[in-house]
Amino acid sequence: MTAPLPPDRRAACRSGDEPPKLRLAYLVSHPIQYQAPLLRRIAREPDIDLTVFFGSDLSVRGYKDQGFGVEVAWDIPLLEGYRSEWLKSWRDTGSISPGSPISRGIYRRLRQRDGRPAFDALWVHGYAGANSLQAILAANALDIPVLLRAESWLEDRVRSRWKLGLKRAFFHLLRPGIAAVLPIGTANQAYWTHYFGESFPQFRMPYAVDNQYFARLAQSSPTRQAELRSELGIPPGRPVILFASKLQARKHADHLLEAYRLLLGNPSSPSTSPPFEHPFLVIVGDGAERPRLEEMTRHLGLRDVRFAGFRNQSEMPAFFALASVFVLPSRHEPWGLIVNEAMAAGCPPIVSSDVGCHYDLISDGVEGWVFPVGDVAALSAALRRCFASPQAAHLMGRNAQQRIRSWSYEEDVRGLRQALACVTGWFRD
Repeated sequence: MTAPLPPDRRAACRSGDEPPKLRLAYLVSHPIQYQAPLLRRIAREPDIDLTVFFGSDLSVRGYKDQGFGVEVAWDIPLLEGYRSEWLKSWRDTGSISPGSPISRGIYRRLRQRDGRPAFDALWVHGYAGANSLQAILAANALDIPVLLRAESWLEDRVRSRWKLGLKRAFFHLLRPGIAAVLPIGTANQAYWTHYFGESFPQFRMPYAVDNQYFARLAQSSPTRQAELRSELGIPPGRPVILFASKLQARKHADHLLEAYRLLLGNPSSPSTSPPFEHPFLVIVGDGAERPRLEEMTRHLGLRDVRFAGFRNQSEMPAFFALASVFVLPSRHEPWGLIVNEAMAAGCPPIVSSDVGCHYDLISDGVEGWVFPVGDVAALSAALRRCFASPQAAHLMGRNAQQRIRSWSYEEDVRGLRQALACVTGWFRD
């Protein structure tokens, strides 16, 4: 698995010239808001020469996100601080799927004019898209080792036996073309072990966000919090439960509405009311489920629910700072990076057991709470525990922020360097 440095580059090292850098190509479908800070961080490594190849520019030109159901234009820099190139397009539907985007010229871009590899390693995000597969094949033809990163896990949607058989056959064919995988967390690591085997090289490169960004903006947003309370009609001092995600069926904001109704008890029966000030519920996001959720809110007679619509990434720290707790009740959520954001801002999370990040980030009752997916009563009980003591949520938020500090881009860079050392022979004394 470890390849020696090419002769011409060994000679450069011996000559006393400036040491050559490892040439790393990264292929991804489009600029992703969560990845841009990580790519800037990798580009600062003095001995890595990073080039990012995008198949589509949909996220920088503005597009209608199928999950949010609205036009999205991210308000953070997606292309600054690292070198990137747009691959020429054969097919780009303006959405991400196995058949879009499909680019051309990947093989030519990975090869120098004299036929030698133009890069020392290729890192690919995802394996199901046409671009990923053709890039892996091109790199294999050029003897460029391939690192693979994806967020898949075994707690997948139900599939028939023959589909699972086809998946095993696919990975049997893919395995020889991959030098190492970069698991994002415990559940993803188990996925690769299941399909590639115990002995296959794995180097953890955790799913992370810009922790300092969210912590800093959350800490500096008292004025914005006051503005949000005024905008949403929430009196000062009233506690807030926050949901923020695409309003899709699998995100199960409906379970949160039901749990919230249980938490409040019966307004006509004071004995069933909770022994704490009633919190507001703020739902941030948009999507196909919004009309149904708004109708459900009216049907349940929930007067203190606020729908805030889609909010851009720079707006989210103020919402996290406003909230006493963040809730993600999703079914089939392989990771859930919004949980990282909440924790970085000091907001404790309540997540379902189907949110994959809980294996790595949340010890139940320490940094937050984990409830069985679909169990509305258990979700309501977790909310009740959150508000049972004036200090409970605050303490959990401090624990959450402390925990997420060790789940950062620095760990990503460390894992990437270990993987590159393994498959290329670089970074070794």
